[in-house]
Amino acid sequence: MLFHSITFAVFLTAAFILYHIVPVRFRWIFLLGASYAFYMNLHAAYGLLLFFTTVLTYLLALFLENAPDQAKKKHCLLGGVLSLVGILLLFKLGAPVVDRINAMIDTGRLSLQPLTLRILLPAGVSFYFFQSMGYLIDVYKGKIRAERHFGYYALFVSFFPQLLAGPIGRADALLPQFKRERRFDYKGVTYGLKLMAWGYFKKLVIADVFAATVNKVYDNAHSYVGLVFIIVTVMFAIEIYCDFSGYSDIAIGCAKLFGIELTTNFKSPYLSFSIKEFWSRWHISLSTWFRDYVYISLGGNRVPKWRNCLNLLITFLVSGFWHGSSLTYILWGAIHGVLQIVETFLYPKTRRGEPVTRKKHWWQLPVTFVLLCFTWIFFRANTIQDAFWIISRLFWDIGRPINYLKTAAICLDMPYLSMLGMLLSAAVLFLYDLVSLKQDVIGLVSRQIGPVRWSVYVLLLVATALFSYKGIATEFIYFQF
Repeated sequence: MLFHSITFAVFLTAAFILYHIVPVRFRWIFLLGASYAFYMNLHAAYGLLLFFTTVLTYLLALFLENAPDQAKKKHCLLGGVLSLVGILLLFKLGAPVVDRINAMIDTGRLSLQPLTLRILLPAGVSFYFFQSMGYLIDVYKGKIRAERHFGYYALFVSFFPQLLAGPIGRADALLPQFKRERRFDYKGVTYGLKLMAWGYFKKLVIADVFAATVNKVYDNAHSYVGLVFIIVTVMFAIEIYCDFSGYSDIAIGCAKLFGIELTTNFKSPYLSFSIKEFWSRWHISLSTWFRDYVYISLGGNRVPKWRNCLNLLITFLVSGFWHGSSLTYILWGAIHGVLQIVETFLYPKTRRGEPVTRKKHWWQLPVTFVLLCFTWIFFRANTIQDAFWIISRLFWDIGRPINYLKTAAICLDMPYLSMLGMLLSAAVLFLYDLVSLKQDVIGLVSRQIGPVRWSVYVLLLVATALFSYKGIATEFIYFQF
């Protein structure tokens, strides 16, 4: 069920009420059952894969902790990681292969009966696979002990607010919370509801509304030229940020209703002064996962300079491939890897590995944002040919500024009120992110006098109800990964 559906609203309300009615010692059982019900509502078979992953990693972790020697530990970890990666590759690569074969059959290029096999990519599979894989590696390294209680571990893997798209939890932070006795916390619950409301605003009022225009242009790229590509690429940068951070806000707020604290996943990423800083603020749980379990495992920065650059490139190539096997994603990851390498020379470190302190200049913000938007072209384009078409025609007819602007206006074909609404919503987003650099915005609003804070709440809810995209509710972008 989608977070922004009536079904989920009913499910969450019922789960919240029943959770606080159930005796404290049985609440973990209730949450586990609710999590499986939530996931299997999408597809009944998904529960089998989730349960298999849980059993496999639970048993492997116990063996890792009790293995008689280091060699057997390594073999066990390698077997577990390869099993999870292999299953993930099957789902990510299997479906496109089957679709391609069926397409060839339909066009008569293969004289076979149509294949009925369809490999479904289970929603959220990458996220709980990574969470389970990180748990295994942490047990192997001795950072945590293997969890003996199967029920608590099963809840760690399947906790429904974060199941579909994170934030990816770490066992040392999340597992103890499921074991702790939790009482009803009014402040925590109300804070969670406010955070969810802000997440819904970002998803429904900004991401989905922007997506309508972005999809129109990017899905018919060869029908457009010029300034319109720059405009919709900036719109996509805002769309994907609001879509994914909106999900994270809803997930974190939802978890707070049950007394669980999830890790922060976004910290005003477009207010970064460098690509490296961007990745410390964007999808933090996944970027730190790649840092800790891929980059550092390859040697990190404790190796010669050339090897460190190679480690950066490999890490971002893996990140690109994780998003999809399409060449567009691979190239997106490669460009980010190259940009990170360039920054290692622009921003050198001391002998102790600490960054050399440099004054941040205002121009670094727009430059970083422009570079990020350039990489988003590859991420959003349907094909690599579309991506290069867009790049080659960004400045088409710019020598005639009036025509350049007029063509964009014609291509967008948007009412002035719609454009004004988009600009206002983007301004609200920017203001929120700017203030959040210094303090917690929701906490700040909550401390205001009644008329002020309730005016903000009502405006947020009314705006979400009135200005959200009217049509079929769209899935969150990262569900496909």
